[in-house]
Amino acid sequence: MSSISWDMILGGFGLFMFGIQFMGDGLKTAAGDKLRFYIDRYTSSTFSAVLIGIIITIIMQSSSASIAITIGLVRAGLMNLSQAAGIVLGANIGTTVTSFLIGLSVDKYAMYIVFIGAMMICFAKNKRVRVWGNVVFGFGLMFYGLSAMGDALTELKESPVFADFAVKMSDNAWLSMGAGVLITGVVQSSAATIGVIQKLYHAGALTLEASLPFMFGANIGTTVTGILAALGGSLAARRTAALHTLFNIIGTLIGMLILKPYTSFIAAISSAGSINPMMQIAVANIIFKTVTALLFVPILKPYTELIKKIIPGKEKEHLEVDIEDLDQNVAEVLPSAAVHASQQAILKMGDVVRQDIIMTRDFFNNHGSEDDHEILNQTESMINHIDKKITDYLIWLQQVSTGLTTTDIENTRLSLETAKNLERIGDLSMNLTEFFTMVQDDNGVFSSPAVKDINLMFDQMVDMLDDSMEIYVTKNHESYGSLEKKEERLDQMELDARRRHFKRMAANQCTSPVASSVYCDILGTLERMGDHACNIAKSAVFAIQDDLSPDELEPSHTDAK
Repeated sequence: MSSISWDMILGGFGLFMFGIQFMGDGLKTAAGDKLRFYIDRYTSSTFSAVLIGIIITIIMQSSSASIAITIGLVRAGLMNLSQAAGIVLGANIGTTVTSFLIGLSVDKYAMYIVFIGAMMICFAKNKRVRVWGNVVFGFGLMFYGLSAMGDALTELKESPVFADFAVKMSDNAWLSMGAGVLITGVVQSSAATIGVIQKLYHAGALTLEASLPFMFGANIGTTVTGILAALGGSLAARRTAALHTLFNIIGTLIGMLILKPYTSFIAAISSAGSINPMMQIAVANIIFKTVTALLFVPILKPYTELIKKIIPGKEKEHLEVDIEDLDQNVAEVLPSAAVHASQQAILKMGDVVRQDIIMTRDFFNNHGSEDDHEILNQTESMINHIDKKITDYLIWLQQVSTGLTTTDIENTRLSLETAKNLERIGDLSMNLTEFFTMVQDDNGVFSSPAVKDINLMFDQMVDMLDDSMEIYVTKNHESYGSLEKKEERLDQMELDARRRHFKRMAANQCTSPVASSVYCDILGTLERMGDHACNIAKSAVFAIQDDLSPDELEPSHTDAK
């Protein structure tokens, strides 16, 4: 065993994993701000949900990441269990793309691909080209890592120890499956496990009958990330994780029960099509996961009902963020109805912003993970998308419609002003997440009094936002007077919290430098969020008399800088 190049095996595996991650990050960035919105928007039917699950898994290059984000949507109340079920099925199909790419055997071109990606990253002036450079670079690095592992893994089959291990795996398929579960659970990537299996089978170190149970086991091991993402989450989040886990376990058991005939089937089509060994595993993976997913599509509704019985409880109602009611045809026929539709869209946007604030507060209190941070990023992107759609629609409505009454025009301008303020609250909420992340990265902590003050301001802010959205609808002057008092209270809370913070600093009670540095920024950000909430109510109560300039009509992101 000492003669085997373990440095090349481990280093190659590391590069392979990094390549997958780097390519996935690049694809996520290239997908733009609409990823999360489209996850929710196009999951109304089982077929579309499965399709979205396939697409986002290809983009994320990880079914685990797709499931984690889906659980985050469910935890936030932005998606129900039926929508999540379709994405789970699609994610299992989408994750086969990596093994298919590996099966193409483009290892010999890996360094050329790395070179092209590096040149795009280093010399392209266009940001989008640099982002795609990340995708290309990660793609090449993935294959270079596999290539680096290849020769070293070939040496393994000559080792008596590994030969004995391979015999045991061939003789005991359940042991092989267990190894697949364990390895995938540790590396949290079924694509990585299957990639290694492809190389081992290609090298002749494992038989096909020993390789397939490894592949089946990876199907169970990949559920670990989803289970972790659901811990401490809502009832719906736990149900989503259970749905994913049980589906993969059932699929794996089916595969194990038909292992011998399935192995013969793969061997037969491989022989008939002269398929190379690595592609044989890829084909086996694609067929297995696609067929198991399709088997569940007709029974998805009773399956979700079964999960609800296994994990009983009353599910939280999810938010509907579909704003497709903003139909230009309606505006041309009945402008007042179009104005009303835009007001309903504003209320939906307010619900998403409110949920975003609550999720940010939870991120602060629970020391959120990278997955939680990604979910908040996508929520803010959804807010931006809704804001742009509403703004574009209302500007178009003002420009083309001649049937708007004076009240319609006033309500249109009010909706524009409200959308701008809601979008800015979302930006500022994202700023808070970045501040909290800075403290976590420094391994810092806030003192108990500081945590209490921040939570009190969060509670006050949510209360003010609720009032402002109610005033947006009712235009009640008395309610606005009450809201002004709450704003004054929030200003005083910020001032008092600052003074207490400076006293703690003077007494040398602040042990975390970064937390001490950003604390006043956090307080100021919460106070500014309250100001924007009041601006919504103020615009509703006091009619906007002056025409808005074109610049004011465009969504502004300056507060997020």
